[in-house]
Order: sequence, then C-alpha cells, then structure tokens
Amino acid sequence: MVAVYKTGPRNLITDVAGLKVGNAQDADLKSGTTVLLGDAPFTASVHVMGGAPGTRETDLLAPDKTVAQVDALVLSGGSSFGLDACSGVTSGLRAAGRGLRIGAALIPLVPGAILFDLLNGGEKDWVENPYAALGRRALDAAGASFDLGSVGAGTGALTAMHKGGLGSASLVLTDGITVGALVAANPVGHVTTTGGRHFWAAPFELNSEFGGLGPDPAAGLCGPLVSDKIAAMLGARANTTIAIVATDATLTKAQCHRLSVAAHDGIARAVVPAHTPNDGDLVFALSTGNGPPATDAQLAQIGHAAALCLSRAIARAVYMATPATGDVLPCYEAAKTVTASKA
Repeated sequence: MVAVYKTGPRNLITDVAGLKVGNAQDADLKSGTTVLLGDAPFTASVHVMGGAPGTRETDLLAPDKTVAQVDALVLSGGSSFGLDACSGVTSGLRAAGRGLRIGAALIPLVPGAILFDLLNGGEKDWVENPYAALGRRALDAAGASFDLGSVGAGTGALTAMHKGGLGSASLVLTDGITVGALVAANPVGHVTTTGGRHFWAAPFELNSEFGGLGPDPAAGLCGPLVSDKIAAMLGARANTTIAIVATDATLTKAQCHRLSVAAHDGIARAVVPAHTPNDGDLVFALSTGNGPPATDAQLAQIGHAAALCLSRAIARAVYMATPATGDVLPCYEAAKTVTASKA
C-alpha cells in the first residue's frame, strides 16, 4: 500500500508548531497585509522566479549572508506602497522587545514581498500610505487560526478569470515532519482549466478542500493565455503569486533556499502559465528548527510536500474568495455556477 500524507489538524501553515499568522485588510481599499510570526526567530531563505518582483530585505536571506535568522515575514498588497507594511511590523516587534540585539540597538528583521492590486476597483487615492498601519494590525492579530480567501494580502488579488485570495494548506509526512504553505494568489495565469470549473491543482486535493470536483477529464488543454484580468485592467502588469512554505524540521539556511526552489513547482502545477515576465512569483522558505536536522533524503521529501501544499493553497485561496462591491472579476463559486448552468 502506498503511503499518503495527511493534512495537519487545521490544514494551515500554523500546523507547523511555533508559527502564527495575522491578517489585516481595508474593504474600501480592496487590499491588505498578512504577517507570519514565529514564537522565536527562524531560519529562512527565498527564491524568485517571476519577472517583476517587489521585495524588502530579501538579500539578507541568501545562504552566504551573515544574518542567521529573522523575526517575521510579510506578504502584502499595494505594490511598492505595500512594502511599508514591513515598517509597521518592525515597529510592533521592537515595541514588544523582539529583534536582533546589537549593543544598545534592537533591530527586528522582517523581509517582505508584495503583489500588485492597485487597479482592482478599490479606493487608492489615500493621502498617507495605509500599509504601515495594516502591517501593525496584522501583527497584532497573529494567531494559530486565521481566515482564508478575500482577506489579508489576498483581499484584492485577482487571477486570469476569477478573484484570487489568501490560501494555506499543510501536510504531515510519514516520519512526523510537518510542512505548510501560505500564499497570496494574484497571478496573470489561470488557476482553473478551460471552462473555469476544474482546478489545475485538483490531482493534489485532499478532503474536498476546494470543492472535490476532481481533475478535468478533457485532454489537449494547450492554448494561448486568454485573461479577463488583463482586459479589465488594460494591461498585463497587475500580478504576482507570493508565498511562504515552512517546516518544523531543522534546516540550514542553504537547505531553506533549496526548499524555496522546490516549492516553486507548486505554483507551476496550480497556475497556467506561471513565472511569466509580468509576475513577481516568489517563495520564502523557513525552518522553525523544532525538529531534528533533516538529511538530504528528508529534504527531498520536505520539498515535495511543500510544492504539494503550495498547489493546494493556491486553489483554496481562489475557492474561498468572497464577493465585494465593485469587484472587477467574479468569485470562483459564482463563475462555476454560471458555467454549470450553461452545460
């Protein structure tokens, strides 16, 4: 009998012990921020495969850089404005006494990444950049349980044909190692096959977590990118899938980097096309270090599981999106109902 991984108790990235996630959003803005916080600093790295990334402090996550651990990671809407969410998180952590101590200075280390949601119908005519405040609110809201869909960094996210969103998923490996993923899905590509009913990630679905329709029975699903999102926004730049994968196995910084590379397969299996010139696709990978050191064989299994979790998280993000006034694109459930009625 082939062994099958099971989800963690929450089917969230916080099934990795020692992690918390907080969301903050503004309905009028149609944007928000998501913060991942560790009970203690954690080892992390990052890999970028999109052609248009937006990041803060990601250089320090390279394996050859001297910073060993960071305090939190931020995913945010708002394009370059959203990078200021990291400032709000940094201020909140400093006030809580968290950070790298260098002499009398206390410096929280908070890398972040952003997606473009400035043309999604929300009110973007602010006088003062709202994202630092959103970052602080998300930090204050951090806990083991959190909402998915049109919340946090996924509030204003869009895919080629549907609203995007915030997603998460987890797996427990046969040796007890836990792996999880958190994603804000806002790609230029499709998360469903032609017709909008079947998710590309369907082969990896567990427990009907995004509808249980199964894979598309059709073959020959080869064709050009046709995107309602591009048409509605008068351009192709409003994109990006940004994600975090995590494990409780103890990994070095170099191993975290390899994990971030492997996890990108999860985007490619759930979004078609992925990693385009107009996406800023990025995956952070972290280790809480609560388990034993991982062997190379275990790292291969962890990377495989991280990609599976990320594919499922992307589908869950779209499946759980909810409608709001002024939406540019429909939610998956509404679009699926319309498609089924025409069948």
